[in-house]
Amino acid sequence: MAGPDLAVVAFTGRATLPWLRVLRPGFRHCFVLLRTRGQWLYYDPMAHYTLASVIGAYPLLGLLRVFRGQGCRVRLARPRVPPPRALAWRPYTCVEAAKRVLGLREPWVFTPWQLYRRLGRRRPGGV
Repeated sequence: MAGPDLAVVAFTGRATLPWLRVLRPGFRHCFVLLRTRGQWLYYDPMAHYTLASVIGAYPLLGLLRVFRGQGCRVRLARPRVPPPRALAWRPYTCVEAAKRVLGLREPWVFTPWQLYRRLGRRRPGGV
């Protein structure tokens, strides 16, 4: 089974929970769009619920335009399968869920702002 070949990680300043307001403005939540066989999956890990929904086949530039138009900052990433070893236990957050779905092992990335900055650094092979 082929996994996603591309991910769009979107960052927003909207905070539904009061304690999220301590995070950097504009970077209080993140969610991921995953492209598999031309179809996009919307994956939104929230504190009370995780929403996963196939949203269809859209051109990448169109999706970027829509989410940027809603005030999101976006980063592109190449999901990968990491080596099969246990990860440290972490609280379930949007950042931790995004890192797992991307196959990203960054133990010191905790906040949406840190993830945004990490994804902005280019590394060989994608993420």
